[in-house]
Amino acid sequence: MNISERKLTLLCDFYELTMARGYFNSEIKNKIAYFDVFFRRVPDGGGYAIAAGLESVIEYIKSLKFEDSDIEYLRSKGIFDEEFLSYLKGFSFTGDIWAVPEGTVVFPNEPIMIVRAPLVEAQFIETFVLLALNHQSLIATKASRIVRAAQERAVSEFGARRAHGADASVYGARAAYIGGVNSTSCVLADKMFGVPAGGTMAHSWVQMFDTEYEAFETYCRLYPKAPTLLVDTYDVLKSGVPNAIKAFKAALSEEEQKSCAIRIDSGDLTYLSKKARKMLDQAGLTHCKIVASNALDEYLIRDLLLQGAPIDVFGVGERLITAKSEPVFGGVYKLTAIEDENGNITPKIKISENAIKITTPNFKNLYRFYSKETGKAEADLLTVYDEEINENEPYELFDPNHVWKRKTMENYTLRKLLVPVFKNGECVYQTPTAMEIRRNCQNELFTMWDEVLRFENPHNYYVDLSERLWQEKNALLKSAKSKR
Repeated sequence: MNISERKLTLLCDFYELTMARGYFNSEIKNKIAYFDVFFRRVPDGGGYAIAAGLESVIEYIKSLKFEDSDIEYLRSKGIFDEEFLSYLKGFSFTGDIWAVPEGTVVFPNEPIMIVRAPLVEAQFIETFVLLALNHQSLIATKASRIVRAAQERAVSEFGARRAHGADASVYGARAAYIGGVNSTSCVLADKMFGVPAGGTMAHSWVQMFDTEYEAFETYCRLYPKAPTLLVDTYDVLKSGVPNAIKAFKAALSEEEQKSCAIRIDSGDLTYLSKKARKMLDQAGLTHCKIVASNALDEYLIRDLLLQGAPIDVFGVGERLITAKSEPVFGGVYKLTAIEDENGNITPKIKISENAIKITTPNFKNLYRFYSKETGKAEADLLTVYDEEINENEPYELFDPNHVWKRKTMENYTLRKLLVPVFKNGECVYQTPTAMEIRRNCQNELFTMWDEVLRFENPHNYYVDLSERLWQEKNALLKSAKSKR
């Protein structure tokens, strides 16, 4: 069941309803609001993140309506007047949304989504927008790190049983696929999104038979096309691998033996995989792959490969599906401008004692500069919505936090990252398949310098402000002091 088939309208924070009523009964209810969705830092100290979750937002907004049971529930709270409840009964989203496509490499403090809508509507969708983008971007980013650590070896997402609920399992598997994993153990993710599902066997399969060999031989006869045998139920080297070799020889043809595999799920994976590889090769099973699992993440995978572990496939579960090392993406939803009935846009800014929490005001565009010489991304640029950039002319970039650091871009191409998703409440975006998004993500990563992608002390990719936007932000900071 996808989002559109469930009643998720009240999957919101209660203050969105109380604020909605307050707006509805005030003079500002007809104002148009602009909200940016952005994050302030990359999880795990990384240099980049992967945007995901847009499809869930689209499906939610398409199905957004208050059922009679929703109205009755709100009436029972005793704080919402009948005029407001009547308004909610006919509620639908009528605004505009721009977003970066899923699979796009994104960076802190740049909008990955912009919402422009009547104030009540824009405020009401905040919770679902954030939960979808935060969760799926987190998992896609973690998956990308794990896949990079595996150095082109296959990675399978194994985390369904450890995910934080059913949706976290299914949508997490989709996000992990976008981030680069090859397959998932979650069958529903395959049915819903086309994420290739596959698996091996559980230890209980081996235990159910009188002997380990009988369990293996039976499985090979049932599934002669690419069988994977779990060899650590009893003893990997004394019985598991020898019995697997014997079963492969007995039940598979010579051609089928070229696509078999064993899986090791415990113990010293480097030592065991080296010994197993030697035993398999001596038996003539040089094509037999070794799959490793057991609480893996990017750092453990990197260390295994540095130690020379001859592992072909990594099964990654809980540390991927929960992003265990840092399980919060930290995306926020902040007001940046309001628009009156004449179309005049007034920028808004939020200030804070913490400099990182000061927002960048106004309705904006987001551009990415690419070098024509290398094809690599050089910097992102935030501008006021009506600024134009001529690709045929040099453009001077500067770091808004260190204004003396300037770089003149020449011989570049420019890409506008935010694309229209909703226009006047109608979806104008054709959602790609998960496979297409995954391919887009791979292409995106190819445009990034290795220094941005490394795990430790990554290069600080610049997200710059146009001089006009920077001047506007500083003017608002100064004027905000008078409102304290």
